[in-house]
Amino acid sequence: MPPNTTASSGQKPGKSGRKKGRRARLLVIVLVVALVGGFGYGGYWSVSTVRASLPQTKGSITLDGLSGPVQVKRDGYGIPQIYASSDEDLFMAQGYVQAQDRFYEMDVRRHMTSGRLSEMFGKSQVKNDEFLRTLGWDRVAREEYDTKLSAATKKYLQAYAKGVNAYLQGKDGKDISLEYAALALSNDYRPAAWTPVDSVSWLKAMAWDLRGNMQEEIDRSLMASRLGPKQVADLYPQYPYGRNKPIVQGGQYNALTKAFEPGGATGSGSATGTSRSSTTGTRGTTGTGTGAGGTTGATGTSGTSGLQGQLARLSKALDGVPTAVGVNGNGIGSNSWVVAGSHTITGKPLLANDPHLSASLPSVWYQMGLHCTTLSRSCQYDVTGYTFAGMPGVVIGHNGNIAWGMTNSGVDVTDLYLEKLSGAGYLYDGKVKPFTTRTETIKVAGGDSKEIVVRETNNGPLLSDRDDELVKVGRKAVVDTAAPDRGDGYAIALRWTALDPGTSMDAVFQIDKASNWNEFRVGAKGFDVPSQNLIYADTKGNIGYQLPGKIPARASGDDGSLPAPGWDPKYQWTGYIPKNALPYEYNPGRGYIVTANQAVIDKNEYPYTLTTDWGYGTRSQRITDLIESKIKGGGKISTDDMRQMQLDSSSEIAKLLVPKLLKIDVSDKHVREAQKLLEGWDYTQDADSAAAAYFNAVWRNILKLAFGNKLPRELRVKGQCLWVEPADVTGPADADRKVRECGQRDADQAQPDGGDRWFEVVRTLVDDEKNDWWHMPKTRTDKAGTTRDELFARAMKDARWELTAKLGKDLDTWSWGRLHRLFLKNQTLGADGPGILQYMLNRGPWKLDGGEATVNATGWNAAGGYSVVWVPSMRMVVNLDDLDKSKWINLSGASGHAYSAHYTDQTEKWAEGELLPWNFSKGAVDKGTSDTLELKP
Repeated sequence: MPPNTTASSGQKPGKSGRKKGRRARLLVIVLVVALVGGFGYGGYWSVSTVRASLPQTKGSITLDGLSGPVQVKRDGYGIPQIYASSDEDLFMAQGYVQAQDRFYEMDVRRHMTSGRLSEMFGKSQVKNDEFLRTLGWDRVAREEYDTKLSAATKKYLQAYAKGVNAYLQGKDGKDISLEYAALALSNDYRPAAWTPVDSVSWLKAMAWDLRGNMQEEIDRSLMASRLGPKQVADLYPQYPYGRNKPIVQGGQYNALTKAFEPGGATGSGSATGTSRSSTTGTRGTTGTGTGAGGTTGATGTSGTSGLQGQLARLSKALDGVPTAVGVNGNGIGSNSWVVAGSHTITGKPLLANDPHLSASLPSVWYQMGLHCTTLSRSCQYDVTGYTFAGMPGVVIGHNGNIAWGMTNSGVDVTDLYLEKLSGAGYLYDGKVKPFTTRTETIKVAGGDSKEIVVRETNNGPLLSDRDDELVKVGRKAVVDTAAPDRGDGYAIALRWTALDPGTSMDAVFQIDKASNWNEFRVGAKGFDVPSQNLIYADTKGNIGYQLPGKIPARASGDDGSLPAPGWDPKYQWTGYIPKNALPYEYNPGRGYIVTANQAVIDKNEYPYTLTTDWGYGTRSQRITDLIESKIKGGGKISTDDMRQMQLDSSSEIAKLLVPKLLKIDVSDKHVREAQKLLEGWDYTQDADSAAAAYFNAVWRNILKLAFGNKLPRELRVKGQCLWVEPADVTGPADADRKVRECGQRDADQAQPDGGDRWFEVVRTLVDDEKNDWWHMPKTRTDKAGTTRDELFARAMKDARWELTAKLGKDLDTWSWGRLHRLFLKNQTLGADGPGILQYMLNRGPWKLDGGEATVNATGWNAAGGYSVVWVPSMRMVVNLDDLDKSKWINLSGASGHAYSAHYTDQTEKWAEGELLPWNFSKGAVDKGTSDTLELKP
């Protein structure tokens, strides 16, 4: 088990310094002993090698290119606050300091975004590089830098790159990080200079990870091999607007001005056209299949087999894409909310944010402050918050006037297109058009380079080219009668807003220096991708919300929920939603705004389709209820109340199901013993709760029995095998024929994942006690079942014995935290490196409160197990009355160096739900400073 070197939650920064230092020294000693001993890895590393990359944080350093002195003040957690007299010096210093702490992470990120991971890690990354080269992020970033970004933004990016390169000057890999010293034992890789485009590319990676509903588009199509249209529709229920409120709750679209107008209007606008059913096959992908109970429905399922294989391999390719040093496209969510001063104890707004991302080490976020010693035309920034190592500016945080947060909007900005290939081209509007092509050379550490040809249609790059089998897409895909002859099959292209150059980097700098709502909205207008829910508050007491982004408008009847026929012009995007037509709110009468990935606005009050795949509002409504309960009780909300709301772990699905589970007559005394754990449980998922452990096991087994075992293998967990009726059964004569099908997805990507879509699925079915979904086949130990309670009873039994195997027979020893654990892994050598490096680079486990679709969203995938797969990647609460009383925390620490005291020194406090002081004013920063470094010109 990797050592957990974090400080205990009860220690204050000032008192833990000596202990942190001892732990860091011990870690160095252990590492040196291990590596000198070899442990199967060979080579000799000295103490100086291990310590070489620790950054200098005191004294002074001369940097060529600075116009004046810069101070870098770090607090007891190593969080830097930078003070400079010009914008260029400020961002140059930011580049230098981030490179001190995180350059290896930055280097891996830029190789990922440019499809050059093979240069660092060898042939194991060639497939990933092929896929990433096909997407062409770095090419788009280069075009964005050359043609779209403002002169000021380019100047800042150049200054940042200059600072990074000043740090690299004269250093070998071992002087930069332990990981480079390890890589040097197997290849001759050397870090290259940083460029401005490297920074821009990172926003493309974030856009990919927050890309919307592409996976749902694939999953719905894959389901057609075994489920019929009605069953697929059951698994994608309508958003419950009446129960879970959207973000924007007032206003209307003005057709005359083509603008959205917030306010108390009921919203008379109606959606244009009609939504395309996600199961009709209008886009040529679904057809009919197997009923919910596993019984074959209509004929014709064999026609989908070619496309199912294509989409399954595409899904596998997507899952194989590196998680961008900690971010993942599936299951992503976030919470943010803002409360007006009329409801707070300070009389000024409070703003909270906690983005939910895959757990990574180091954290995807980097905390810092950027301060001009005197605000002026030549030095315009006084901002603090969270940013990404490798990118200048601050992404989420506050300046002296405003604060802002972000959550993923989930709007649909991607479409998959079926393409009919013909020779050196593709069919469009009855004619064959030539591909746009380019040749990419992938260099491989320790091996020969590989050339690939990237082909693009008018809809985008052919993702299907990245697998030999994917070239023959949809050989028997179900399409409408007007479809062209399928020949060798259809290919799959991707249309995605982020593959067009945009201005998101401009928006970051504009928001960082905005002083009011109007300036904030101007900045937000440039935030093309990824589309985020932006919340706002200012020191004058105003609050607001803005949906930004480049969001496609589709033709009437096309809702983007399924792959489209690329040969048909009517499925082309018709443009983009006008920026002034995007929904927003400003000082709503209710006095608060909540965003947690729910619907942005009621579909009957807005003429554009934003997506068909919102989060279902479980978290957002719980936050709303917590705020309302405080307000209606006559109370005022404090900074600590906001923190406590972030930690709420109440299970909404447990509230629905536990009363029904307790009514089931259980004869087995051991199962009854477990059932009794649920009596009197308050539905709170604390780490020490036995009831939470048992309920979540029951929930997992309900999902498996009712839905998981009936899904096609492409969606089920890899290696989990079932005897099922084949998807191409054509008549009664084959009814008893069974085949063994094994799942194909990684455990943290499989379905049913147990998120709030599945909450809504079960909620809509739970009172229909004889619905086909509750049917279960006979097994060796259990009789067949046809009712809800029979399935629930079996789920309770299966959960009892599952937890007995995992946690033991004695229920007194059960706890949710023993199942629900967080491991932090270095995303490269910590995942695939030699065992000794994994031991030294990784940390954990931590037993966590919370769960899936709770406010404290420590997510787990019910199909795959109970381990934590995504987390609140940071937490913050901004106090607009006194910014120095704001609070923040990061998942790990400031440093990316495994033997630094600041590698995971915030994690224990994060796990306990604590927040750190967030100093902003110069006086507060000076008071909290532990180390000061002066950078001299």
